[in-house]
Amino acid sequence: MEPRVGAAVAEGLDGWLPTPVIRVQHRREANVDAVSLWRAAGAITLADTRALGALVRLRIPGLTPATRFDEMFRSAPFNPLCVADGVLVSGLVGRIWTLRRDYPSLPDAAAFREWRERGTVRVLFANWVEPLPQGRSALVSETRVDAVDRIARLGLTTLAPLITGSHSLIGSDGLAAAVRRAEAGRRAETAPR
Repeated sequence: MEPRVGAAVAEGLDGWLPTPVIRVQHRREANVDAVSLWRAAGAITLADTRALGALVRLRIPGLTPATRFDEMFRSAPFNPLCVADGVLVSGLVGRIWTLRRDYPSLPDAAAFREWRERGTVRVLFANWVEPLPQGRSALVSETRVDAVDRIARLGLTTLAPLITGSHSLIGSDGLAAAVRRAEAGRRAETAPR
């Protein structure tokens, strides 16, 4: 597998949401190759991420602690938009600030691109791995939110404190857990027997 790298992924995200109201990116480097890091990231569960996993479960009912992030981003209410070696991009639409969990399912990726229902947002979740020199790699997560109209922008203001207070959990809980798992796997493979 030769994963796509950051510039290509970022250009692709601009095709989905070029001018988001909110854009948050986190990146963690690891002392393992890109394939191993991506494999480890795919195995991370909500339980592996403590506070981040609890927050996700609060916002999306029905998820168990054993749910893998990879599996979550590939199923409702998320809509997989781009799935390739080393890249997973998913979308979510609706009124994310309500407690009703108003996240409609979409039939395909084109429906995400065309979504314009009044008073809603489109949220893009992109995760990818980048190979680095000397057998290292980086895991990147970017979230973009685009408000369909003024009403949606107002709704987003109610989430601002939650976003500000919790977005760092993506890096400190989610990406860090993947890096730890990948590096632990490498140590186990190279340990003398």
